[in-house]
Amino acid sequence: MSRFIRNAWYMAAWSEELTDQLLSRRVFDRQIVLFRRKDGAAQALADRCPHRFAPLSRGTRDGDAIVCAYHGLRFDGSGRCVRNPYADAIPHQAQVDSWAVVERHDILWLWGGTTGTADPALIPDFSPVAESSQVHAVRGYTLLRAPYEYGIDNLMDLSHIEFVHRGSFAGNGVIFAGTHRVREEGAAIHSDWWMPDVAAPSHTRGIYPPDMRCDHWLDMRWDAPASMALQVGSTPKGRPREEGIAVDQAHILTPATADTTHYFWASARRYELDSKELDGMLRTLFQQAFDEEDKPIIQAAYENLEGTDFWDAKPISLGVDAGGLRVRRRLKALLAREQDSR
Repeated sequence: MSRFIRNAWYMAAWSEELTDQLLSRRVFDRQIVLFRRKDGAAQALADRCPHRFAPLSRGTRDGDAIVCAYHGLRFDGSGRCVRNPYADAIPHQAQVDSWAVVERHDILWLWGGTTGTADPALIPDFSPVAESSQVHAVRGYTLLRAPYEYGIDNLMDLSHIEFVHRGSFAGNGVIFAGTHRVREEGAAIHSDWWMPDVAAPSHTRGIYPPDMRCDHWLDMRWDAPASMALQVGSTPKGRPREEGIAVDQAHILTPATADTTHYFWASARRYELDSKELDGMLRTLFQQAFDEEDKPIIQAAYENLEGTDFWDAKPISLGVDAGGLRVRRRLKALLAREQDSR
């Protein structure tokens, strides 16, 4: 039985990762090669030639096709072999799997199901982190050695900031002065924190006076299966949100295998757009938070289960777990629905 929801959009890469070269990446336990056609459109094929199983990513792009490095078979964006250099006839089985790809908001989205069922309307909205004349984003990637659900647990419960992120994002306990609300809006699940009348948070440094009192919020939105958008915002105490400062972030998880996960992140801002110094500071901060703080504890927790299923381990639950638990139950229901329909 598959552990992955197939009829969903997964992030395969940042747009900037896919140049005129071939890009190989493992997604939902399949090795996939991504490439661009001459018109720039992205394509995705299984990264294995059906002849002698060489990785197609070791080959070359030729126009709108990939040429296998081993024996020169040529495959177009649909996965069909269009040239056999040894004969005019092309074997009927000379075909590789292909996936629908849509490029939106500087992200390459891969549909996990059959190409005919792909619905671009289901792609989550990450327009707030897309580059524009008013927005600049710092982006990154890390590999998490745990299932993607464990990354969701971490992100849907931001109270861990006060303990895990003492060297980066911790706010001297301000999150405990706030209220936590989990809500559903359409197919999305939200996990929101509201912290009124607190000291100016770190993201306002240099903009608000350090002694200013602020109303602070952390709003997380989850879209199936593992795309999360976070807004970190503050406004002078008692003022509307529209008058404040907000930073939009993307936290998108894509299963590589059953127990490894691609973690793509971005932080967008609407001020100091050309500041390389700020870019560097933010990149260092996020890399510290994710690579040195989040990853070690998430991976250690998963390893500590020693192969036991999450639910079979009978985890105790706290109020702050409400968002993550609701997502886990939703994922379980979505997967069961897919299995029943096959």
